[in-house]
Amino acid sequence: MRFKHVPRAPGDVDRVFEARQAVPLVPDTQDDCCTRLMERVGFPARDEAAKWLTFLRALGLVAEHERGYARTREDVDPEVLADRFLDGVFLAPAVRDAVATAEDPPTASEVFDAVASEVPQYERNKYPNSWREVWGDTVARELDWLALLGELEATDDSRYAVA
Repeated sequence: MRFKHVPRAPGDVDRVFEARQAVPLVPDTQDDCCTRLMERVGFPARDEAAKWLTFLRALGLVAEHERGYARTREDVDPEVLADRFLDGVFLAPAVRDAVATAEDPPTASEVFDAVASEVPQYERNKYPNSWREVWGDTVARELDWLALLGELEATDDSRYAVA
């Protein structure tokens, strides 16, 4: 399963592990996990904490159980996060490939244009008047994450290239 939306990329990958540590080892409800993320990591709103909780699931750092969410017990090397991101985040491989196959380093908008046809119809229907903005923002976030995780490089002029 691939997850659709990702939070904004932080300045450092350590933030991912800080957020993971805030999630309990013993399964707890989504509300309680979000509260912990807000209190321990400083996310300003429950929506942001919930997005991070889901994102940590996409990376395989948190699992959903019958009684709620818990962090996984495995040791995870930061070097594997890029592969987990590509495996767990919807459109991430297409976004990376759009950068890799572009003649010149593309902007986020150009990458979105290259992958827009892969946005499912139900997502277009969900946001009939704004799906391009919603998914354009998603693609921009994914580009930033791919750069943070070492798959891409962000240039000074807001373009992306393969690392």
